Amino acid sequence: MAQKETFSEFERQAMRKRAKELKKAKNTEADVLEKIAEMTDEEVSFAMTIHDIVKRVAPELKAKTWYGMPAYANADGKVVIFFQAATKFKARYSTIGFNDTASLDEGNLWTTSFAISAMTNDVVAKLTVLIKRSISGNNIS
Repeated sequence: MAQKETFSEFERQAMRKRAKELKKAKNTEADVLEKIAEMTDEEVSFAMTIHDIVKRVAPELKAKTWYGMPAYANADGKVVIFFQAATKFKARYSTIGFNDTASLDEGNLWTTSFAISAMTNDVVAKLTVLIKRSISGNNIS
């Protein structure tokens, strides 16, 4: 007899949170900043640095929440970039991720998610390049 697959309580909470986001009449930068403010000090530093880079090098992306986390969407409303706080996902490190709408393609294999353990000048420089590249042409609509 096949075992019925069920979602964990954590997954159900994430889905409920996403449903609430979709029902909201507005999903604004203020909502993103509110979510960032709920994070640990280190995660706030990571998320705000990413937020500032996006505003500077990809101002055409709209800040919004996505599964309760900061994200940045293209003109079609599709998420290109998202941040995941370590504590929210009970993970060892926070991550920045890029969806298939990002232009990061490199041949037949490329990275779409990056762990962040410290926000150094080198990391800021690499993130700036990745974020610029994510919006440069060949985006899937």
